[in-house]
Amino acid sequence: MTLRLYDTATRSVRDFVPLTPGQAGIYLCGVTVQSSPHIGHLRSAVNYDVLRRWLLHEGLEVTFVRNVTDVDDKILQKSLEHKRPWWAIAYENRLLLERDYRALNVLPPTYEPLATGHITEMHDLIATLIERGHAYPGGGDCADVYFDVLSYREYGALSGQRPDDMRDAGDAPVRDKRDHRDFALWKGVKADEPQDAYWPSPWGRGRPGWHIECSAMAQRYLGDEFDIHGGGLDLTFPHHENEVAQSKAAGLGFARYWVHHALLNLGDSKMSKSLGNVIDLTSVAEAGIRPVELRYYLGSPHYRSRIDYSDEALREAAVAYRRIEGFVQRAAEVVGNGRPKAVPPAFADAMNDDLNTSAALAVVHDTIREGNTALAAGDEPAIRGALTAVRAMLGVLGLDPFDGAWSGGEGGNDLKPVVDSLVALALEQRAQARARKDWAAADSVRDQLKNAGIQVEDTPTGPRWTVGEQH
Repeated sequence: MTLRLYDTATRSVRDFVPLTPGQAGIYLCGVTVQSSPHIGHLRSAVNYDVLRRWLLHEGLEVTFVRNVTDVDDKILQKSLEHKRPWWAIAYENRLLLERDYRALNVLPPTYEPLATGHITEMHDLIATLIERGHAYPGGGDCADVYFDVLSYREYGALSGQRPDDMRDAGDAPVRDKRDHRDFALWKGVKADEPQDAYWPSPWGRGRPGWHIECSAMAQRYLGDEFDIHGGGLDLTFPHHENEVAQSKAAGLGFARYWVHHALLNLGDSKMSKSLGNVIDLTSVAEAGIRPVELRYYLGSPHYRSRIDYSDEALREAAVAYRRIEGFVQRAAEVVGNGRPKAVPPAFADAMNDDLNTSAALAVVHDTIREGNTALAAGDEPAIRGALTAVRAMLGVLGLDPFDGAWSGGEGGNDLKPVVDSLVALALEQRAQARARKDWAAADSVRDQLKNAGIQVEDTPTGPRWTVGEQH
């Protein structure tokens, strides 16, 4: 079955046909690093990581570009508020973002361009737009350059909005802007902004507008035309609409498919630093939820389905993942870790149906039920078949418990042998207490392990432990 993806531009599910057979180029709008990341940002990362992993599984060579916006109005405002260099704020938050991506086993991008590293490419693109009559410099001493929205007849096609319906917001007039719908490609120096946030240009000192950054970086790393442009649904207008307009007006083919993910909401509004309603990875960890469990939570719903965050839903997802993990560990004790094989056809069908991860995980759980039946019957061939199939599916989803990303700590320090030794020591003490019929001491050891998040199960071959829910 061919992968089918919902394309925002055509408002339809389309067969994915790569521009170049056997290859796929993806551009994902990354984060503006004015503050530390939250799990709304991480949902985006997980969703497109799953898309990338599925394309890789299907044998495609994927070039994955995810940018970082490291100069922006919000970053400059934070600089003034906190009296810190804007570039220091951007760098600090970029490191935090990279840390969280690693924690959630998000594959590193092929390229991760910074907006500040591509000023020359932006100048070239702006110059082309001016030459083609789609952009104009502001008058007087200012260095502003604007895109002429009315010069591009297809403006609004991506988002479904039309220029005639876009009313003036009533804001104060922008200097030398011909029409309120026009947007900035280059922003001249402002007296109330950090004075080191500007670069020379043919139009005077200034800095890039937000929209031109992505068009320039996408062209630099993926060429004039590429396969998939991704981002949050909230970016469809104006950001992606403006990207389309300036890129197409410059003569570029640009993105062939537009894939947008729905938002993660807290209450009635999207999770946003500016609204002060965010949950980050640290607070999730403090609640006893491991990164792999957060990834399961973020990746379980269909990427186009809104997530309404709740602590209860996150805990339920953690319990569901622990059941998966428990089967993999029990099966591996019987038949070894196994080598992941081809995914079941039903799983492939679900993934090819617009990345239906919800249906794909249903196949995972169905296979685990079959594996548990095989475990109870001692049917080793069936156990092995279920285990390898489950691991293959989890690998596509970035959730395989045996993936090194989940067994090691920061910097690759693997704590599992240490935990194994400590739990083994506690279980030996419990066994000794049981041997001398000191049931109170044996129960005490078990209770202490349970409080630490370790579930102990007595089996005919001896006690087995798994990571459970902390109390």
